Amino acid sequence: MPGIDESSEASTDEPKLRPKPKPKPKPMAARTAVLLAASSLVAGSLGLVGPAAVATPAPPSAADTGTGTGTLRTVAVPAGRDPAVRALPPRTTLPFSLVGLTWDDPYAQLGGTAEVRTRDSRTGTWSGWRALDTDVRTPETGPEHGKPGLRAGTQPLWTGPSDGVQLRASAKQAKSSLPDGLRVELIDPEDAGAPVTTPVPPTAGAQPPITSRSGWGADESMVKNPPTYTTDTKAVFVHHTAGTNNYTCAQSAAIVRGTFIYHVKSWGWNDIGYHFLVDKCGTVFEGRAGGIDKPIRGAHTYGFNTDTSSISVLGNYNTATTTPAVRESVAKVAAWKLGLYGHNPTGTVTLTAGADNGKYKAGQKVLLNRISGHRDGYPTNCPGNNLYADLPAIRTAAGTASTPTPSPTPSPSPSSTPAGLSAAGRATTPDGQVWAHRTAVAAD
Repeated sequence: MPGIDESSEASTDEPKLRPKPKPKPKPMAARTAVLLAASSLVAGSLGLVGPAAVATPAPPSAADTGTGTGTLRTVAVPAGRDPAVRALPPRTTLPFSLVGLTWDDPYAQLGGTAEVRTRDSRTGTWSGWRALDTDVRTPETGPEHGKPGLRAGTQPLWTGPSDGVQLRASAKQAKSSLPDGLRVELIDPEDAGAPVTTPVPPTAGAQPPITSRSGWGADESMVKNPPTYTTDTKAVFVHHTAGTNNYTCAQSAAIVRGTFIYHVKSWGWNDIGYHFLVDKCGTVFEGRAGGIDKPIRGAHTYGFNTDTSSISVLGNYNTATTTPAVRESVAKVAAWKLGLYGHNPTGTVTLTAGADNGKYKAGQKVLLNRISGHRDGYPTNCPGNNLYADLPAIRTAAGTASTPTPSPTPSPSPSSTPAGLSAAGRATTPDGQVWAHRTAVAAD
């Protein structure tokens, strides 16, 4: 295939191939072939497909182009004899920088673990095995709920420029089965075009700097349905994207773009699930379309997507600690967004679970912080232990950014502004005060 390296390229951590042996009589050659075939079958059934079992990546095949659109390519994971084990031997692929695993049933969970190895297209070096995060659930509401082509999957993993992939997956219980239709998703976000530094024009209140969707290169033709609006933004859920912290901030727009493509084309969602994304340098990116100051229903915290917003930090904050820039940006965005609707970011709120999500039952009343972690509403480790431990300080900083000041009741808002919000971005609280957003956070 033109433009693809189809050479037999072994990873640096794979064993060296021995010199080719001298020809032997046919009976011995036949016996050797039988033994090798049997060894490969056993290794595959045990999920041991890797350097010890396969030394040379398979060349690309037609399956690698899959539903190819220039940004997404898929590879079906072959079914084996053991329904609890699946493996994709190492293979050369077209370029990609983000990988994930999806399956047919949008309401099924993987029920096990999935790991990938990828080959760096610049050095030819294979990575070690890296786990894919499996805590994603299909949205319970919104345009993507029940949409044809909806799939379940893992969180995507940013790999950087790559041209080879290998996968192994196994169920937790030996007698259980992995979902049908396992498919490796390979995304090359660079195909979507280079981003430009376009900020979102200032809206109501002291809005922090936010890179617009056009700024990070969103292909708006991918979003088929208009956004769904709710009536309020009562809480903000903080997430992390998991995966890796091994990225430069110059790559952040590509990561956001790749996540958008994965959410829409791999999972079948209508748009990216998060409202805002923040990289480790503190840059804030606009997420779901519809207006950053509007109460858009997202797809971020299964059971609590109504009347809430979300901020996802790029990286794995189980393994890394947050930077001051991350904490400041999360605090500023949360304070500004909650302040638009008259809510104290240091307070609490009672929300009603919209679905049985494994932590709460549908209809259950739950007391949550206005700024909560994903794990507060859903059974997950997100946003990572380190970022979760930062939430009290983030709430304090957000409270400093939003101060209640006595003010007359604002005049009726224009139709393009959410109910209860004035053109100046000040909203009346139940006690008659108005939350006015200040620009300083950490400096106050």
